[in-house]
Amino acid sequence: MTEATASAGALKRLSDEGVSIWLDDLSRRRIESGDLAELVATRNVVGVTTNPSIFQAAIGSGEGYEEQLADLAVRGVTVDEAVRMMTTADVRAAADVLRPVYDATGGRDGRVSIEVDPRLAHDTTATVAEARQLAWLVDRPNVMIKIPATKAGLPAITEVIGAGISVNVTLIFSLERYREVMDAYLAGLEKAQAAGRELSAIHSVASFFVSRVDSEIDKRLTLLGTDEALALRGRAALANARLAYEAYEEVFAGARWQALGGARANRQRPLWASTGVKDPAYKDTLYVDELVAPGTVNTMPEATLNAVADHGGVQGDTVTGGYAQARADLAAVARLGIAYDEVVRQLEYEGVAKFEVAWQDLLDAVTKSLNSKGVDAE
Repeated sequence: MTEATASAGALKRLSDEGVSIWLDDLSRRRIESGDLAELVATRNVVGVTTNPSIFQAAIGSGEGYEEQLADLAVRGVTVDEAVRMMTTADVRAAADVLRPVYDATGGRDGRVSIEVDPRLAHDTTATVAEARQLAWLVDRPNVMIKIPATKAGLPAITEVIGAGISVNVTLIFSLERYREVMDAYLAGLEKAQAAGRELSAIHSVASFFVSRVDSEIDKRLTLLGTDEALALRGRAALANARLAYEAYEEVFAGARWQALGGARANRQRPLWASTGVKDPAYKDTLYVDELVAPGTVNTMPEATLNAVADHGGVQGDTVTGGYAQARADLAAVARLGIAYDEVVRQLEYEGVAKFEVAWQDLLDAVTKSLNSKGVDAE
């Protein structure tokens, strides 16, 4: 068996189980070199997600952006406009690469996500305006606008879905917030339906973050240091995600959904995000192998994608039979005095803050580039 056949086998098994494989990375070099097209052709990649950290790494390197930066400098644009011109250009080009997948799947996959400015995460009105602007700038039917699942983000999700724009809801950590996200999506579909929009054209995913939950809870378990605490390491994130899928099944079997589904609406699929393993003691495909369930998306950094291709252990559905154990695992963590609500609140706060820092770093790098070309970028 060739290496290409082996990798295709592991990833194909994952796809055959109903998991859409999306790449959690994008850069101009990846697009222009043909690497993204190659991943689509040979590694079952059917979507792309981006975030401020990804763009900070890509554009901050400068590779592939020199000509556009020079043109932007000559025009005397602000740094914010320069960043948006570069990021939307990359997303537009990636959307074109993935357009055949979009067409073949009826819009289910072939998606490329771009996030609203993270500094707007707590401003509903500005988030809605930014989402509209990004959809207009990218101008591709297979773009998804990422909106963080903050309290202010929830009504923005409803408004943007109601406007007929497909949304990737990001930074979901808690089961309660996830239910609120699904409710916001259904409210958006109802709003779109009332406006006479075609519901089948609107798609959404809900990005439920995984590894960061283990990172925080494992740290607290390690500090406790008891045998009981140490035995629970690496279990909370999977438990949390599995119970999220249980909530998804419940909501999308309910009467409210049935009415929308009858009008050709699409379910908001759970998307497993933050699936790169952060603890080297864990198998590097842990958050892929153990979160296999139909109708989901797993967005992977390239290292995780390669690991799954090389030695992924995809053995069928590893979610729906584990709800009782998931509840038991979270209950065991709680009995040790680790407060779930406190952990997920902290993770949401830190998630938004990390993206804000990455965005500012990106702005600083682009400002430096524009200034080096003789332009005072303000």
